[in-house]
Amino acid sequence: MLRALAVDDERPSLAELLYLLNADPRIGSVEGAGDATEALRRINRALQSGPGGPEAIDVVFLDIHMPGLDGLDLARLLTGFAKPPLVVFVTAHEDFAVQAFDLKAVDYVLKPVRKERLAEAVRRAAELTGAAPRIPVHEPDPDHIPVELGGVTRFVAVDDITHVEAQGDYARLHTDRGSHLVRIPLSTLEERWRSRGFVRIHRRHLVALRHVGELRLDAGTVSVLVGGEELQVSRRHARELRDLLMRRP
Repeated sequence: MLRALAVDDERPSLAELLYLLNADPRIGSVEGAGDATEALRRINRALQSGPGGPEAIDVVFLDIHMPGLDGLDLARLLTGFAKPPLVVFVTAHEDFAVQAFDLKAVDYVLKPVRKERLAEAVRRAAELTGAAPRIPVHEPDPDHIPVELGGVTRFVAVDDITHVEAQGDYARLHTDRGSHLVRIPLSTLEERWRSRGFVRIHRRHLVALRHVGELRLDAGTVSVLVGGEELQVSRRHARELRDLLMRRP
């Protein structure tokens, strides 16, 4: 059973988060803190108590935007401890996901919080602490990829994706109608979508051959026009890309 601490300076959000966590059977106990300073004092007591002590905390569910010390600041402080609790960010802001996972966050849940999405974050924390057996995650419809925005899960057609950009442990999927951030490394998508015509052109970019409009050569540099955007091609990938484009139906 997980021992949790929920941190949010907005009372309604904190109350909702505490309610949802209390309803999860994997949560043994959960406390609330109204700001990061209060949370840090509580975590210090937990660390002094030790992992098996009565004050122990396994996972912190942490908002980002808070007055004074914010959630990212608190997470950075925790990285300095020998055995800190796990961190799950719960925020209304998508923009800090890369920083969050650089700080070894377990998950990044967007507000408004959905019960099913929070349960997934609890599952990940439970697996990492040994509080629950690992449950295999099966790949959904291979023609679509689920993306989350503002608490809503949408399914983006793989054929609509023009290119993919690496952003730390995340990847940003670009389509003609916008972009979406998913928690999947670029290398994983490269392997998964190779048979669908996606090719690595740079350490940061994967492109769909079907969406490449132009191949440009200029003073020894190579670039492609894809989805209305010009992307640089690294030298190691230039020859392979040119050959693939020449053989493209």
